[in-house]
Amino acid sequence: MHIEIRGAEKLSFRERQVVVLKEMGKTTEEITRTLKISASSVATLYSRARTKGYEVVIIIPGNALGIFGEEDEDLAEE
Repeated sequence: MHIEIRGAEKLSFRERQVVVLKEMGKTTEEITRTLKISASSVATLYSRARTKGYEVVIIIPGNALGIFGEEDEDLAEE
């Protein structure tokens, strides 16, 4: 699995940090401890990042889901 954040170049460094941690499923409390910032700062940074319009894309190989046979997998890679 590969996670890609499209539009990350629009975000500040701190906004990127918060977005990545949020998208990884971290709670606000976990983010405050990791980045050593307040919960209100986390909320502000996340809100600001969302208004700038980023997109999270998760790329999962078909074989990881067990939905492709070998023939299908060869076609998916082309």
